[in-house]
Amino acid sequence: MNAHVFTSDVAFTPTVKAIQARKGSRDAYARVEERGGWQADITPDLAAFIEAQTSIFLSTANGEGQPYIQHRGGPAGFLKVLDQRTIGFTDFSGNRQFITQGNLDDNPRAFLFLIDYARRQRIKIWGSARVVEDDAGLMAKLMPEGYKARPEQTILFTVSAWDSNCPQHIPQRFEAADVAAALAERDKRIERLEQEIARLRSVSSATLKE
Repeated sequence: MNAHVFTSDVAFTPTVKAIQARKGSRDAYARVEERGGWQADITPDLAAFIEAQTSIFLSTANGEGQPYIQHRGGPAGFLKVLDQRTIGFTDFSGNRQFITQGNLDDNPRAFLFLIDYARRQRIKIWGSARVVEDDAGLMAKLMPEGYKARPEQTILFTVSAWDSNCPQHIPQRFEAADVAAALAERDKRIERLEQEIARLRSVSSATLKE
C-alpha cells in the first residue's frame, strides 16, 4: 500500500523537505503538491518520449540499500509502453552478472533515467520492477524485430511517479546516425547545386557564342 500523500513523496521524504525548507525551495514545491504533485500515469507525450529512446539507465538497490545503475540500449522502440503505468523491455544477454535481477529479488524499487541529448530533455521515473522469465509471449511482444541480440528475459517496470527536468547543464549531443543522415542530405543538396551551376554555366557559354 502506498502511504505517500503526494506522488512526489516518493522522492521528497521528510528529510528532503526539511532541506528544501532550509534552502528556500519548499514553498515552490509545496505549490506543486497542492496541484496534486507529479504525474503517475504515462501521458501520450511521455509514451512517445519513452519509445523514442535508444539508451536508458535503470537504477536498483540491493537489500542493504547499496545502489546500482545499469545501462540498457537497443533500437528506438525497444522500451515499450504497455499501459498507463507499465513499461516493458527485453533484457538482452550480457556479462551475466545478474546484479539488477538479484537486487530486484531483494528490493523491487527501481528508477528509470531517460535523457535526450539532442533535444536537451530528461525524464525521471520512479517505480518498481520485476524480472519475468520463461514467458515466450511477452518476450515476442517486447523483442525488437530484426535486432541482433540474444533475449534472456524481460523486465516490467511499474510507474509510481515521474517528473521532467529543465535543460540546464545538459550538453547537446547528436546520434551518429542522425548526423550521418544530415550530412548525406547536405551532400545531396551540394551535388544538386553543383549540377545546377554547371547547367547555368553551359547555358551562359552557349548564349555568348551566339
